[in-house]
Amino acid sequence: MTSEKLEIVQTEYQAGQVAFESGRYAEAVQSLETATGLVDRNSRLGGEVQMWLVTAYEASGNTERAIELCRKLTRHPRQETRQQAKRLLFILEAPKLTIPPEWMVKIPDLAALDENQSISFQANPNADIKYAKPKPVVPEPVDLSQVNTKDNRFIWVALIAIGLILGALFISY
Repeated sequence: MTSEKLEIVQTEYQAGQVAFESGRYAEAVQSLETATGLVDRNSRLGGEVQMWLVTAYEASGNTERAIELCRKLTRHPRQETRQQAKRLLFILEAPKLTIPPEWMVKIPDLAALDENQSISFQANPNADIKYAKPKPVVPEPVDLSQVNTKDNRFIWVALIAIGLILGALFISY
């Protein structure tokens, strides 16, 4: 590949990436198709350009073409490109999930409002802001005559054991 051809490929490839990342998918497809036509498709650069082209096809709504190209890339000579193509093909061929309408949040279209009907969300700096104070939690009173104190003997055993250990430590010094 000549240096002029490589420079054109690089320019078109970068233009396609920039267009894709800017949301101009049709322009990205055009630039990436131009780069794909000029580059050796079996090279590392050729694989990268074609992978970008797959994503551009999908983003522009041409899923069939994206899947077709991705299937071709699963037989690419470079292992890295083959693996990426297999992962991407798995995603492209996955069933589309549907969201029940009751899970959707309806966003109102405010473009239809007139200038006079516009909603103002400015805060009034002189407004008296009142914060809700949390109500104190009052614990329920416990009837001490109902508490079983016979099972609490282990506390005395634990206190005596701690006392013996502390005493042994002080005596050893």
